[in-house]
Amino acid sequence: MAERLGPALSGHEAVVHPRHTSAADVCKSAFDEKAALVFIGATGIAVRSIAPLVKDKLTDPPVIVIDELGRFVIPLLSGHVGGANELARDIFGAIGAVPVITTATDISEAFSADLFAKEHGLTIANREGIARVASSSLEGKPVTICIKDYPPRDRVDVLVSDDDTAQVTGSLKDSASIVLCPKKYAIGIGCRRGKAFEDIRDFVSAVLADAGIDPKDAGCIATIDIKKDEAGLKTLSQAWRMPLVTFDAEVLAKAEGNFESSQTVLEHVGVDNVCERASVLAAGPGANLVVRKTAKDGITVAVAQRAK
Repeated sequence: MAERLGPALSGHEAVVHPRHTSAADVCKSAFDEKAALVFIGATGIAVRSIAPLVKDKLTDPPVIVIDELGRFVIPLLSGHVGGANELARDIFGAIGAVPVITTATDISEAFSADLFAKEHGLTIANREGIARVASSSLEGKPVTICIKDYPPRDRVDVLVSDDDTAQVTGSLKDSASIVLCPKKYAIGIGCRRGKAFEDIRDFVSAVLADAGIDPKDAGCIATIDIKKDEAGLKTLSQAWRMPLVTFDAEVLAKAEGNFESSQTVLEHVGVDNVCERASVLAAGPGANLVVRKTAKDGITVAVAQRAK
């Protein structure tokens, strides 16, 4: 079964546990690292195993159950934001297991605000709006979306606002069922080959904490294309639920700004700086470098803030 699942799980980093590791420990590890959890066996066992760990639909990891004959695949948890429904469909493509998807908006092919937010890298400012928009969509009503940096003239279902989520109050909140805000930051990372996920995560977390930046406010992790398959970066991308964006050396070299230059980095990867240049490019035109290159033990981190 594991070999057959390979193609479907290629975008996820496999976590190997000792043979006699308890189910409780495996589940806890998956929840801590926001890793996809795939059970092969009875749904009841899976439910009892994860029950003590389930907290929040917007932060829990995707949980999948496949029966032992590989006939059915069931997304149990985090179908939209965590990507369990999408993973179930990938598993169908790999082994032919029928996806048993029960999410109302999916089975009705209706608009889903949380899925829309995930696909467009947006933060949900008022989570209670997810259900309100879904209810309207399931009733067959058209979903209205306004993309403005000020309240729309008429009330809409979805408002994409350029305001900070903390500022989404009062009239702005009253003008839409749900308010979505673009992520403010892009995290640029460079690292030596083979750096462990835990080392990268801990260092990046410390840098962000020192700068007063919440990882949830970052829209992506950015690096050079030769690091696209770096296991530690891929796992961090998965754990923090943000895409890993890569640029080739030629594109990085064209980034506009005043960046720290390293001859050693230039000789190794073809551009004099990875983290600063990648963060600025990922944050978009007019981005401001708010955390300059910070290095430790073969890892470099920089953060750029998008322009409003």
